[in-house]
Amino acid sequence: MISYPSIDKLLEQVNSRYSLSVLASMRAHEIDDGDAKMLNKYESPRSVGQALEEIADGKVKINPESILSERNAEKVERIEEARLEHQEDIEHQKSKNDN
Repeated sequence: MISYPSIDKLLEQVNSRYSLSVLASMRAHEIDDGDAKMLNKYESPRSVGQALEEIADGKVKINPESILSERNAEKVERIEEARLEHQEDIEHQKSKNDN
């Protein structure tokens, strides 16, 4: 669970939790790969925390022309949730049939 920056502060910059997690993950990978850091000082020693701090500060934003826009990100999230539910149903049926 993150305490800094607050989720409220982060959602002022990115309006969906899914998009926030994708953006933070992408930026953390960039930091891990040696990209330049965008802040002078970080509270977090970990790249994910540093990415979240950069997002909260407005240094990292979603490119509105990106293929994975907010709308697409939410659509992907719904599809993934449906896929997981379907997989759970299949596993439940298998275990029911095995007994």
